[in-house]
Amino acid sequence: MSADPSGEQHELVAGPYRAVVTEVGAALRTLAHGGRDLVVGWPAGQPQRLYRGAVLAPWPNRVRDGRYRWAGDEHQLALTEPDRLAALHGLVVWTPWRLLERTGGDGTARLVLGARVWPQQGYPHALDLQAAYALRGEGPDAGLTWSLTATNAGGAVAPYGASVHPYLVAGPGRADDWSLELDADRTLDVDPERLLPRREPGAAPATTPVAGTALDLRAPRPLAGVEVDHAYTGVGRRRARLRTADGSGVEMTWGEGLPWVQVHTADRPDPEDHRVGVALEPMTCPPDALGTGTDLVPLAPGASHTATWRIAALPAGPDGSS
Repeated sequence: MSADPSGEQHELVAGPYRAVVTEVGAALRTLAHGGRDLVVGWPAGQPQRLYRGAVLAPWPNRVRDGRYRWAGDEHQLALTEPDRLAALHGLVVWTPWRLLERTGGDGTARLVLGARVWPQQGYPHALDLQAAYALRGEGPDAGLTWSLTATNAGGAVAPYGASVHPYLVAGPGRADDWSLELDADRTLDVDPERLLPRREPGAAPATTPVAGTALDLRAPRPLAGVEVDHAYTGVGRRRARLRTADGSGVEMTWGEGLPWVQVHTADRPDPEDHRVGVALEPMTCPPDALGTGTDLVPLAPGASHTATWRIAALPAGPDGSS
């Protein structure tokens, strides 16, 4: 048994890429290309912090008051974000994940970890989760492909949502030194204090067009002085690019079924963590989806759901190519 607070450290190497995934939470602790960090991690020997690299399931983001109604029953989750009276980022961030598969060769390294969500207070469903990480050194799929599959192991339909929580790093400096591009035309309207959707009773959560606002990222936008902690939707091309002045940086792409993207410029009161990266979280559903039902996945007994993301380095150049 590992003495590291994050459990066993699973290292993957393929060409110029190196990644480390932790036993606790199946979190992406490090990802680098040619020695350049692509994500904000944390040192070995320390526990995960600020949800860096976390797997978020069976819901991403917040549940208002930790309370929701499903199949005619009221459920109350533990409030894991007491300041906002919310249940935050699911149930598996601190769960130990077991090793299911590890392979390597031909410029590719692959790792699969598994965990079970057991029926519990607030979520009376059993889910089997598999998180797979494929690191490729070259080619069109170079970088880290990261997928999460959930299978309903219980006897009733389960409400489900998922995301991952990497803080991307473009290069030297902090968020103020980089630009961000995300092809999404609306943001979710939220209460700025609790970051929960504003909506009328019985109505779907409202959204606002980004056109003409500081939140419009459809063309590369310098982040200097721009604070973002918003869920975007109306996604066109499923890609986000975070770049330095010379065009180098990091790209995140994602598969179908992830129509929401939480973006957070890591504006924090502590100088050590303030704006050190930009969280990019393509999500199956928006904040408080358990409460509103918006884009929630009804996972039938025996059914599975898979979501996929990829993170790769961008070389210098105005379009991310040399």
